[in-house]
Amino acid sequence: MSEPLLRVLTRMRSHVLDPETFVRAVASGRQKGQDVPRWRRVELRYVDLKAGPHLQVVAYDDTQAHTSNHAVGDEARDAVDGLLDEPFGNWHVETTTESHQVRVTKKLEALVHTTSRAEAVEADRGHDRDKPRLLREDDPVFRAIGLADEQGRLKPSRQAKYRQVEEFLRQLDDTLTDARAKGRLRKPTAEDPLRIADLGCGNAYLTFAAQRFLTEVRQLPVRVVGVDVKEQSREHNSAVARELGMDAEFVVGSIAGAELDPAPEVVLALHACDTATDEALARAVAWEAPVVLAAPCCHHDIAAQLRKAPTPAPYAMLTRHGILRERFADTLTDALRASLLRLQGYRVDVVEFVESEHTPRNTLLRAVRSGGPVKGGGVRDEYDALVNTWGITPKLAELLAPSVAPPLAPPER
Repeated sequence: MSEPLLRVLTRMRSHVLDPETFVRAVASGRQKGQDVPRWRRVELRYVDLKAGPHLQVVAYDDTQAHTSNHAVGDEARDAVDGLLDEPFGNWHVETTTESHQVRVTKKLEALVHTTSRAEAVEADRGHDRDKPRLLREDDPVFRAIGLADEQGRLKPSRQAKYRQVEEFLRQLDDTLTDARAKGRLRKPTAEDPLRIADLGCGNAYLTFAAQRFLTEVRQLPVRVVGVDVKEQSREHNSAVARELGMDAEFVVGSIAGAELDPAPEVVLALHACDTATDEALARAVAWEAPVVLAAPCCHHDIAAQLRKAPTPAPYAMLTRHGILRERFADTLTDALRASLLRLQGYRVDVVEFVESEHTPRNTLLRAVRSGGPVKGGGVRDEYDALVNTWGITPKLAELLAPSVAPPLAPPER
């Protein structure tokens, strides 16, 4: 049942301003019909500094994080009040004993879902100039996937991988929180856990970390199924799952031929090569998966089509030089994937989930199912204009075409 928005935000304010019981808060999204908030996402927690306890606010724009610390008292209250005035569509507020999910409705009222913790937790007040860790560095999962040594210390050569894991977990946590707040994901139970499929899983190091985070930190029952064409991957991943005591199964097979019953609720495609990402997205659409996260790897298919097709005027400079053509092909491929997912009824964000200095494979497509397929309108017109202008046929469009109504028209050559 909805409540007046001001009443709910006032209640959340009291939680955030209580340093003794407050653990963490995240604000994200936009209220329907309102201006875009100043920040894409904001995280709040208390830290103990030499000058005393401060409320730390980490605000994210489209490119970077901005951290500010506010002394407990008037400074912290002013900072919180300023953020509550922003038109965020979702608030996630955690205390030592409860977790509160707040979603702002189209009528600018609030839907609140509150869960009690089985056991009270203690807030981490340590000052971390980077970011608070979602998984401790000495968590057993990092030793099992080869990022830490036998003593549980992160290997210096694997620091970049660890940062990639942390950033992926943040994106996953945000996406699942948003999907739950919008009623797209049910509350999992021990008898019917959250079903996650990792298609083209490889060594599945991100998925192992995700399952560990969701089960140990978020206290959600989770079952993972990983699919890969290599028997070696199945054997390796099954051994890691047994070592960690995880509810996970790994099978040998192609992405296109993957048959899972019941269908997964979260589909991951993490660094699947070239059109394997398209196959994973097509399977997710066929399953009507509520949440899809894809981190594409190489993008050869569209690049090859651009080399063969004449470049439309006035864009010759984009494809004249090989390095620019390859980079443009990367961008064009993921833009078309996002557009096709929107046509299938998904709300899609394309974000950078880790800095390019750590890995060039740093683009993430986050998709949450919001309705049925779009049969026409602006999204369809934009897609048709783009493929017709460049004379290309995305692999994902070919994979979706038999099940899409109306059929996707082939581009004009």
